[in-house]
Amino acid sequence: MAGQRKSGQRIEPSFEGGRGRGDADLSVSAGDRVSGGGKTGRSQSSSDRSASGKSSAGKQSARKTSRSRGGGSRRGGSGGGLVGLVRSLVYWCFVLGIWGGIGVAGLVLYYGARMPNATSWTIPERPPNVKILAVSGDIIANRGATGGEALSLENMSPYIPQAVIAIEDRRFYSHFGVDPFGLARAMVTNITTGRMVQGGSTITQQLAKNLFLSPERTLERKVQEVLLAIWLEQKYSKDQILAMYLNRVFFGSNAYGVEAASRRYFNKSARDVNLGEAALLAGLLKAPSRLSPARDPQAAEARAQVVLGTMREEGFINDTEIKTAMSQAPTRSKSFWSGSEHYVADMVMDQLPAMVGDIKEDLIVDTTLDLDLERKAEAAISASLVEDGPKLNTSQAALVSIDGTGAIRALVGGKDYAESQFDRASKAKRQPGSAFKPFVYAAAMEIGRTPMSVRNDAPVRIGKWTPENYDQKYRGEVSLTNALANSLNTIAAQLVMEVGPQNVAKLAHRLGIESELQANASIALGTSEVSLVELTSAYAPFMNGGFKATPHVIRRISTAEGKVLYENTYDNPPRVLDPAIVSEMNQMMIKVITEGTGKNARLKGWEAAGKTGTTQSFRDALFVGYTSNLTTGVWFGNDDGKSMKKVTGGGLPAKAWNVFMTAAHEGLSPSPLFGTVGVQPVFEASQPVPEKNGDELFDIISRTLDSKDGTAGDGPAVTAEQTGAVPLDDGLVPPADVGGQSQTGTRRTTLLDVLLGG
Repeated sequence: MAGQRKSGQRIEPSFEGGRGRGDADLSVSAGDRVSGGGKTGRSQSSSDRSASGKSSAGKQSARKTSRSRGGGSRRGGSGGGLVGLVRSLVYWCFVLGIWGGIGVAGLVLYYGARMPNATSWTIPERPPNVKILAVSGDIIANRGATGGEALSLENMSPYIPQAVIAIEDRRFYSHFGVDPFGLARAMVTNITTGRMVQGGSTITQQLAKNLFLSPERTLERKVQEVLLAIWLEQKYSKDQILAMYLNRVFFGSNAYGVEAASRRYFNKSARDVNLGEAALLAGLLKAPSRLSPARDPQAAEARAQVVLGTMREEGFINDTEIKTAMSQAPTRSKSFWSGSEHYVADMVMDQLPAMVGDIKEDLIVDTTLDLDLERKAEAAISASLVEDGPKLNTSQAALVSIDGTGAIRALVGGKDYAESQFDRASKAKRQPGSAFKPFVYAAAMEIGRTPMSVRNDAPVRIGKWTPENYDQKYRGEVSLTNALANSLNTIAAQLVMEVGPQNVAKLAHRLGIESELQANASIALGTSEVSLVELTSAYAPFMNGGFKATPHVIRRISTAEGKVLYENTYDNPPRVLDPAIVSEMNQMMIKVITEGTGKNARLKGWEAAGKTGTTQSFRDALFVGYTSNLTTGVWFGNDDGKSMKKVTGGGLPAKAWNVFMTAAHEGLSPSPLFGTVGVQPVFEASQPVPEKNGDELFDIISRTLDSKDGTAGDGPAVTAEQTGAVPLDDGLVPPADVGGQSQTGTRRTTLLDVLLGG
């Protein structure tokens, strides 16, 4: 091919950029090397041409490979930059992670060094709980800082731990005290929503915080929380940690632990909580005060629905169970503990320190309270106040019922414990009015008077005091039985002067009155203030045959391990009244119910006795009565002392007494009162007879009263200052003047009139 070229022609090298070669490929073949201007020099041999061809082919192949590699390098230029960026990010993240880990480790070491040595870490003792039991063994209440006893997981409803795990810590049984996945999930959720929706703390961390740390949110506290959580996981099992948490966590409304919360909101033990109630309890943990059903039932129920949905997601419950739970009515709780039995629980807590000193461990207190009777007593009081309270201007009431030993079987301290925790049965002291008269009559029996003794119901003047009967009428000669049945003030005033006010006070104290009594003439009408509990207990000797009945509610105090710390000794009470006097008093007080002021208290089939009482201006109304089974006192009035609308002891109190006692004696066989079997009928005023032992009939002296002050019949009592009957040096007061002219007009009565029955 070279031989065909013209002699002297020069072939210049060319750049073949447009024929698939790279811009840098410069190629000159052997055949192209021609001397300029002349013929060719030496001819190439065929072998040289062959070698030259091979060499050219090899170079072309190398150039193609080079071009291929170069093109690949150029195509990966941008890709190499991204990979490099990723590699750089990974590298620096790794580096920063190392330094971050070092920093975190430093913080952990620093804050950990500020904590006590781990060998000294111990679980703080749970505040002591006082479990108060009824006579049946049922729980009345739990008292203490927690408000409930501690339960094991096996003893509480299985729904409770399931609900708490589902909503608070789904990975509880798989993490080591701190849940990185849960923490990351919470962070992502909170970032995406733009607010705090989830928390990353595990149940173990929450327990550590509750046990050892303050609620403040600081980095130091968080680090310490993590360290303590890991320590708890190493020292205790998962079930132990969960049980400690459930028994100490705050559920709102002053309830700590599931048992306290369950009794607070559902009035039942955590052992008996159903699925819907367990979901509500678990839901409270997010915001115990705000979500409390006592504060916002709708919010509590809405949160419970969320818990139920989470439990279904976690496989704890199925669709049927969740449907049943969601169909339950929302829980509505009162703003405070409800139920009259809590008055008794408060009474127990008031008495405990004197019996066992400071409470340093869990205690069990066995009481004398009968929860069935307590419910009936509460119902009787509530019904009376709801039905008649508003129209009679009566807002409060109290009831106490005791047996023959003085054991309190029922006690209601007010209309509603949730509204007012003041115990009007044991702490309020008020004038008993004519309900005090049985002590006057019993004192008269002790000096020889009898139910058949006759006195003149006529105007009486003692110093400047002129007591009057309720109806401002006078009946002339009446027996003491009739006088007590009709609550005649004039006769009681006469008797107290015969016996002596001091002797009446001594007898009342002997029977059970503990409050101070003013030993003057007005004691006859109950002017000294006493509590309903002591007044009722002082009636019990009439019921039990003359033995003192010291009121008590605590039978036994023991530790959780069964060690007895206290046990009462009221089984062998002293005798305080002669049986014969008890028999006479029972005869008279039966008439109060069958024929006198207490007719509203009559019990069907049961022999009952008692006495009404009303204080001045109808401020207080009482009825205290008894059967052979129970002695019960009832009070109605107002906390501010305002007058009721003519409510007397024979009205609301006697009716409520009847309702309660009828329910309390249901199913029991009737039995007579002490000393009434085979007793001859009591003589009335129409059958006056001289008394034995020189108790002569009064020689009535007709006088005109110059004062119109006095008290009305069964009740409106006066103060000691109003009577003017100040004790003399020998403790006695001037004798009473009986038979003067009254405002209502009473004919002159002489001894001859009495003897002739005129």
